[in-house]
Amino acid sequence: MIPVFGVKEAEKNYQARYAAYAILMNEDEKIALIQAPNGAFFLPGGEIEGNETKEEAIEREMLEELGFEIVLSDYLGQADEYFYSRHRATFFYNPGYFYSAKSWEKVSEPLEEGNHSLWESPQAAINLLKRGSHKWAVEEWLNKRD
Repeated sequence: MIPVFGVKEAEKNYQARYAAYAILMNEDEKIALIQAPNGAFFLPGGEIEGNETKEEAIEREMLEELGFEIVLSDYLGQADEYFYSRHRATFFYNPGYFYSAKSWEKVSEPLEEGNHSLWESPQAAINLLKRGSHKWAVEEWLNKRD
């Protein structure tokens, strides 16, 4: 069963936004987070564009947000989320596909401007993350590591 987060409000028109994300851990056992310009924290990743696969979207997003090339390891699963974006004035239905990274390497500066990255312990990340689906993914990742 796919976990669902947020509340689907009746009579609202939701736009589907399919997205893929990855959990990257450094040598200090901290995971990467992205802080959006509005201050909200997310796992690195984002919308799947055009005919991209989930994996291709993650590859592109890692370069855009972190300047990293990554090698994926485990597929953690799908979690869906309903939310309203004040920035885009849009209601979204957001199926998210979550992976963990086997390895990563910094190859450039981030290609996107405006976001900030930081490394936090998994528990601190869960407390900081804005979306329930992202919190769920970190918990799934922790459970698979045990």
